[in-house]
Amino acid sequence: MSKFSDYNFSGQKALIRVDFNVPLNEKFEITDDTRMKAAVPTIKKILADGGMVILMSHLGRPKEGPTEKYSLKHLIAHLSELLGGATVLFANDCIGEQAYLTASMMRPGEVLLLENLRFYKEEEKGNEEFAEKLSKLGDVWVNDAFGTAHRAHASTAVIAKFFSTEKRFFGLLMEGEVSSAEKVLHTAEKPFTAIIGGAKVSDKILIIENLLEKATDIIIGGGMAYTFMKARGGKIGNSLCEEDRLTTALEILEKAKAKNVSIHLPEDSVIADKFDAEANTQVSPSDAIPDGWMGLDIGPKAEGIFAEVIKKSKTILWNGPMGVFEMEKFQKGTKAVATAIAEATQAGSFSLVGGGDSVSAVNKFGFTDKVSYVSTGGGAMLEYFEGKVLPGIAAVK
Repeated sequence: MSKFSDYNFSGQKALIRVDFNVPLNEKFEITDDTRMKAAVPTIKKILADGGMVILMSHLGRPKEGPTEKYSLKHLIAHLSELLGGATVLFANDCIGEQAYLTASMMRPGEVLLLENLRFYKEEEKGNEEFAEKLSKLGDVWVNDAFGTAHRAHASTAVIAKFFSTEKRFFGLLMEGEVSSAEKVLHTAEKPFTAIIGGAKVSDKILIIENLLEKATDIIIGGGMAYTFMKARGGKIGNSLCEEDRLTTALEILEKAKAKNVSIHLPEDSVIADKFDAEANTQVSPSDAIPDGWMGLDIGPKAEGIFAEVIKKSKTILWNGPMGVFEMEKFQKGTKAVATAIAEATQAGSFSLVGGGDSVSAVNKFGFTDKVSYVSTGGGAMLEYFEGKVLPGIAAVK
């Protein structure tokens, strides 16, 4: 693969797979343009070189071919604005005559947005013929969609075989994602702390097992902590618990001990008498929660202990909140962890935040610029940390 930043795209048509899967409201207005903004540097570099940009993306999960609700045409005006007023052409199909004709007549500095790839079933099936049709639109292929890197779809992986190695690239977003993830997984400076939260142990088993080989400390918060508490013989009241994962939780604790990895569970919890923003709350030891009460956030003792561990770390990975941070009463723990990560980062540690909820938390509390890297990749980031080979990365390399 060639390095994107060293390549001169002058006179070239760059076919870029972006992740413009943004949320739209009922008036088809974009409610969060994070993913679009993330692709801007890649697009601008190609245009500055005197190249042409052809963008392909999916939007939502259209079931039956073309539908108004999932049309990418709703993104044209905002995209033009993000690109400083650049002309954005639109093809009402991602393959076919209009797309080819428009692409063939493009001039340097122009951008063409293709209609939703998933209007064709062939995209998700990874159909080779469909991938070849797409490939005919550009001279070079750029994958800048980390959010779909774990899918072997036509536009994210299969298309690579129609471009020679020196004509396929990671865009700047993808380059940043891959190098940050590799830094944490392969060259992490110790102490390395992974903070894993969220509701279910089952969602995070693979990532925890892979991290047992690499991390020095693993902090566990969120609903999944209570499965560990109960497995150790604690009383957790009505807290979330995966009964069928109690043995798994014990096995993880045993493995960690054998590998000399410290697992930190929340010593205390903020508990509530119901799952409600207005519930009555109190603080209780996490392994002695009274019947009828449930843990919805980590408590003040846990906040202090977790912050100490984080501040001593040189590398930090954060995936998943510490509690139900959407409700004000249960957001203190997640905020405390975010604050500790920001302080450690300021003192020279490398911090990577990945996974939908942690990213929302970082945005919500205004810490986006205070950590080293915020991953846009949700599921892709998780699979990468589970040790899986991602088709979208393998295709470029």
